Amino acid sequence: MKSLLSWLRFLQRAISHHVQLTLAIGGVMLVSIVAISIIVVIQGRDSMLEVQKSQLQLMTHTLIVQLDAVRNEDQYIKNAQLSEKIQHIQTTYGQAVTAYEALLDLRAETSNTTALDSQFADILSELSHEQWSTASADVVKLRSDIAQVKTKLAAAFIIPVNVTQSNAAPSSGYSRQSVTVDGTSFLIDIVAGDLGSTKVIVDTASDHDCDNNCPTLSLSDYVGRNGAYAGVNGSYFCPAEYPTCAGKTNSFDTLLMNKNKTYFNSSNNVYSTVPAVIFLGNSLRFVGQSLDWGRDTSPDSLIANRPLLVSGGNVVFNGEGEPKEGNKGSRSFVANKGTVAYIGVVHNASVAESAKVLKELGMDNALNLDDGGSTALWSGGYKVGPGRNIPNAILFVRK
Repeated sequence: MKSLLSWLRFLQRAISHHVQLTLAIGGVMLVSIVAISIIVVIQGRDSMLEVQKSQLQLMTHTLIVQLDAVRNEDQYIKNAQLSEKIQHIQTTYGQAVTAYEALLDLRAETSNTTALDSQFADILSELSHEQWSTASADVVKLRSDIAQVKTKLAAAFIIPVNVTQSNAAPSSGYSRQSVTVDGTSFLIDIVAGDLGSTKVIVDTASDHDCDNNCPTLSLSDYVGRNGAYAGVNGSYFCPAEYPTCAGKTNSFDTLLMNKNKTYFNSSNNVYSTVPAVIFLGNSLRFVGQSLDWGRDTSPDSLIANRPLLVSGGNVVFNGEGEPKEGNKGSRSFVANKGTVAYIGVVHNASVAESAKVLKELGMDNALNLDDGGSTALWSGGYKVGPGRNIPNAILFVRK
């Protein structure tokens, strides 16, 4: 009797062990085999063991109920629900991130974003409570409201009354003037540097290629450490405050050769179609594609960015670029007219409109530079900006 009870307790422990293992893997075959063994053992024993038999039967019934619960947990359904949730996270959070970056860009134009900031805070709360549909709809509304504010800012933009109207580019130095194109006037801050007396260089905060957490400097720092008399922000890069720039903060991926003859991003620009400008002592050369340029270190510097605005005196950008390029904003550029180099900013213009302005000024070639919160122009002090710190800059230095 004692040995039988010991054996039955052994079976009970074995049953418990197998049940846990079975529930962990979602299977039922092993438990079924054990349950059948229990019944055979119980039926082959003396009636004196009825109490133990009842206990085992109750345990078997409990296992069957637990196994039915496992069977009813459809893993396909659970996986489908999990997949749907992940999709919501990717889609709605992605929309929210895009809206947030648009809000950051707007803050570069106006400090009056309190209501929009509140809207974004509500969206974050909705996302934290997995209210995907509500959050998605509110993101759409936020983007629409941001666009309306930008439209109002553009409509309210007024060229100061003391600004001279002139469609002629300055021959030297800094000028703030109004340029009229197709009946519309545009404000422009522009600096001219005769290449006979001016060396154009590109300076970088980093000494070599950098993929993440790259160093940056203010435009005034670049000007100061090079003894430059003028400067403008350089190529597009990934600002640290942009969520989408995580893992690549302050990096840029276009071709560049700095003043020290160091090439940046050379390996990933062998076949690049991004335009570039090469500063060659007493001249500038613009190429429609970076791949058209080798890796010559005889020039003073080189920088690539997009789009090319003017080539051979003609507008070559019609606005079919990124949606942001169609918005009104401050548009930085580098250009030339003969042997005079120009850097500057066209205000309250789309990228295509800035191309028309530069053509109107008689530029032979012009290349668009970074804009938004990075926009900055220096000539004896900030004429535009200062903007955020930047990884590279174009500078005018006296020869």
